[in-house]
Amino acid sequence: MSRLDEQPPADHPAVRVIAMPADTNPYGDIFGGWLMSLMDSAAGSVAARHSHGRAVTIAVEGMTFLRPVVVGDEVSVFATLKSVGRTSMKIDVEAWRRARHDDRSYRVTRATFTFVAIGEDRQPRSVPPLADQD
Repeated sequence: MSRLDEQPPADHPAVRVIAMPADTNPYGDIFGGWLMSLMDSAAGSVAARHSHGRAVTIAVEGMTFLRPVVVGDEVSVFATLKSVGRTSMKIDVEAWRRARHDDRSYRVTRATFTFVAIGEDRQPRSVPPLADQD
């Protein structure tokens, strides 16, 4: 599928925000770190929900920025739990942009975030398996 044929996931986004001037560098482009923090928040929400508690980011794999995000763009971040280990979870995350007065969306980046569930003692704790991993 070419970039022009891509469609955002059918699921509801985990995070949706409008890019604002405070989120830009001196050239008016949105900071990559701002976008990455949205993606981390979306993945963290999925990890916390699945693990029924606190989970922390331990790795991010494969992030490449495909196109810029500019002020006024609507940014939607989709996060899907892909695999579960004893204490860890891998979550695929995609960020999409839509210009304020346009119906078309474009993928900005994607990455896989790895989280580890931790207890109150900040030590790793077990997480439930995925339903189809039993």
